[in-house]
Formats: sequence, structure tokens, C-alpha cells
Amino acid sequence: MIDNERIITNAKVLVTGGAGFIGSNLIERLLQQQNTVVCLDNFSTGKRINIQRFVHNEKFHLIEGDIADMDTCRKAVAGVDYVLHQAALGSVPRSINDPVTSNEANVTGFLNMLVAAKDEPVKRFVYAASSSTYGDHPGLPKLEDTIGAPLSPYAVTKYVNELYAKVFSKVYGIETIGLRYFNVFGRRQDPDGAYAAVIPRFIGKLLKHESPIINGDGSHSRDFTHVDNVIQINQLAVMTKNPEAINTVYNVACGENTSLNELAALTKEYLSTYDQKIESILFENGPEREGDVRHSLADISKAKELLGYRPEVFFEEGLKRTVAWFVENREVKNEE
Repeated sequence: MIDNERIITNAKVLVTGGAGFIGSNLIERLLQQQNTVVCLDNFSTGKRINIQRFVHNEKFHLIEGDIADMDTCRKAVAGVDYVLHQAALGSVPRSINDPVTSNEANVTGFLNMLVAAKDEPVKRFVYAASSSTYGDHPGLPKLEDTIGAPLSPYAVTKYVNELYAKVFSKVYGIETIGLRYFNVFGRRQDPDGAYAAVIPRFIGKLLKHESPIINGDGSHSRDFTHVDNVIQINQLAVMTKNPEAINTVYNVACGENTSLNELAALTKEYLSTYDQKIESILFENGPEREGDVRHSLADISKAKELLGYRPEVFFEEGLKRTVAWFVENREVKNEE
């Protein structure tokens, strides 16, 4: 656990994309720590059920709107101390199918938020960057200062975010910190839809007694990162007083990677403790996804040194918690 000097308390915080998976988890923690939270979301991918538990909290304020609209951004940052910018259209395949919409949300929307935050002004702007920025660079583990060429429109948009943040820091003096998330997973992640992330998709399929599809031969590997680690580093990024730690980017991961085949086996093993029928379900192999990198592994030494980041939940424990959450919530839904 992190001490009280490194968690956000008694502040007014804007969480963009607050009805999404990561955003709603951030809001939950911030409210527990006696903050006032403004949630901005257009519900294009965020879900109202994710914030349902907060709506009667007097310290929670919802603004339904789009970051592509500047007036909405200015309204959202009014009186705010810090911005945790999570709003984006994720997914490499989505960006390949519709690069224009991804650009509008991830570049135009990001620039609008930066301008609004600068003009308010807010104390610090912490934003969700992406490991997709490493592109085709083959080196492992991934180091923040060594990137390759982008492999998808999504990767382009997230790299542009970093460039804009760096320029705004230099030109306007706004404090920014980018957090390059590596395959975040955990409670409230959406298991459905064409662009669902691999862990909730596997869990969702197995709970329905359906065969999940592995893209490729299963040798692809990822540095899967539980959402509680993301919550920790967002707070550290806001609270750090180290001048060397500001106006830069950090890897957010555990520093260990797991293949899709290993993920599949563990997911089936953990779910089988709740439902023995899952033991006999076989995974199927499909084609590799265009734009995917083969392997992802983060060097997290920079975040450890400058922010004091220490992963709290490593992959296997995080997967056990996530499986339990999906099982519990499926049972509640079925009872209703």
C-alpha cells in the first residue's frame, strides 16, 4: 500500500472517460479518499452501470458530453485541481476499421482537454498513454526513450498525445505526466463486443461454455497489468513533488510477460474451480490480428525510481481476482 502523502485526498479531480473500465475504478478510489470527482463521458464505450453506485454521492458530479467539444471540456475542468484523462477510443482493430473517428476522439479530444486544462489552469494533467507507442521496435523490455514506428492508427494517436503534452509543457508550463498502460485488466472490464480485450473476452466465453478464440498460435505475449496498479500510479503521478518526475512518460506494467497460451490455460483453470464443465472446453486458434505486436514487456525501473511505483497485484493474483469478480457478478445478474 502507498502512504497518505502519495494518495489524492480532499481535492477536486476530473476523470474523463469516467464511465469506462479504468475511469470508473479510479473514481471509486478517489471518492473513498474523500475527493470531489467530476466524471466526463459521452457513453460511446463507457457504461452507466459502471458509475451507478456513485450517482447519489454528493461528491460525484456527472457531465455527459464529448471531449471533441471544446465548450464541454471547459465546463468539465472548471474549478478542478487535477485531470486524470482516460477518455479515448481504444482498440487497434477499431482504429484500423475507422481511423477518422479514433483520431477525433484521441487527438482532437486530447488537444481540447489540454487547452482547457491550460486555460483553467489545473495543477497537473495526467493522461493515459499506451504501450502501442513502441510500435515495431523489437527490443525487450520496452524502455520509455526507445520506440519504433507505429503499427496502427491507434498507436499514431497515442504517440501524438505524448508529443502534444511535451510541447504544452515546454510552451505553456502546464505539468503533464503520461502513463503508458500495458494491457490493463480487472473488475468491470467489458467482455462483450467486437473490440473486447482478451482477458474479459476469454472469461466471458468460458462462462457461457463457448470456445474462446486465440488470435494466432498463442505464442504472442503481453505484460498484463491489473487495474489496481493503474490506480496506484495515477495517484503517484498527481502527488509527486519530484521535479524530475514531471513532464515525462512512464511504463505502467508489472515487468513480466505471459503468453496467450499461458493466459488461456490459467483462465480455464481458475474458472473451473467455480464450474467444472469449463475444464473440457477447448480454445480455438484464429488468424493474427493486423497491427498487433508479437511481444510486450515493460521496463518499469523509471516509474520505480522517480515515482516510487511498486506493482501491488501481479498477473496470477490479478487474474484470480478478476475471475472471481466476473463469476460473482454473473451470479448476481442471473438471480435478478
